[in-house]
Amino acid sequence: MAPADVRCIPAAAGGPKGLALLPLDRRLHDAGYAGRSVRLVGASIGAWRMTALAAPDAPAAIDRLARAYVREQNYRERPSPREVSDVIRGVVRTLLDGKPPRVRDAVALEVLTARARGPLAGRESKAAFARAALDNALARPRLAKHLHRVVFTAGATAAPDPFDAFGALHVPLDAGNAEDALLASGSIPLVCTPVRGIAGAPPGDYWDGGLIDYHLLLPYRTAPGLVLYPHFVPYVTPGWLDKFLPWRKAANAHDWLADVLLVAPSPAFLAQLPNGKLPDRNDFYHYGRDHASRIRDWEQAMGQCERFADEAMRFLEAPRADLVRPL
Repeated sequence: MAPADVRCIPAAAGGPKGLALLPLDRRLHDAGYAGRSVRLVGASIGAWRMTALAAPDAPAAIDRLARAYVREQNYRERPSPREVSDVIRGVVRTLLDGKPPRVRDAVALEVLTARARGPLAGRESKAAFARAALDNALARPRLAKHLHRVVFTAGATAAPDPFDAFGALHVPLDAGNAEDALLASGSIPLVCTPVRGIAGAPPGDYWDGGLIDYHLLLPYRTAPGLVLYPHFVPYVTPGWLDKFLPWRKAANAHDWLADVLLVAPSPAFLAQLPNGKLPDRNDFYHYGRDHASRIRDWEQAMGQCERFADEAMRFLEAPRADLVRPL
């Protein structure tokens, strides 16, 4: 497979799990897969990964993200949502390195966020989100009463026609709103505070883009070529709330996945990582105030994921049909 065959690289929400894919992001950059005419789209940590991958100094930006995400999130016991948001804002600032967001020539960057509307507008309570979760359980389109998709874009990107109930309002990503937009894309309800007053965007509360687009089940057939999807699981879950619904957890055989090549680590590989799994948000509770042990194990996991990145690149250079499974 040649870099010119790839038209889009999606990046899922998923918190610390995304750390496992940073070594592969570096290799994709070095091999030219994130070059001209490629759409880079992400939510939450996926948006931060794609922002780093789109940057003119991509290897350095990926390193900044890895270092800040792992080493700067040292919380006290039971931090408030405001404290968590302040720390996450620091991670975003480190990623941006105090500069306006920039993307390489002819690369399109899309940062997904979820803007509260209807019953959820102006509300941060468990009860408000429980009502949204109930509507989502009844039917995914009902969640659109509560959330509106807002996409912050930079580079050579074009707004698609509406494709689902959530809409897709595109807002230019610039020096005045990049920090807030990236913070919003990773602001988990009840864990963080909402982001408000984003320059150039409609007023309202902005939340984690994964609420709508957890694993980015999107209509990718807007141009010829393949969608190369580095992922941490071998399936696609539409929205964050859907992961709690067994009948909706995996969007198998969806038309939008027809041209998607998803690459994910095997269970056997994951069993070799610290704690036998990818880093995840529960580690903040598991390690508590033992920040040094969490940092050690997360960095060891990223180091071991260099082997996964090497194997993925070998497959891209010489694809093997016996390793391919239908989504």
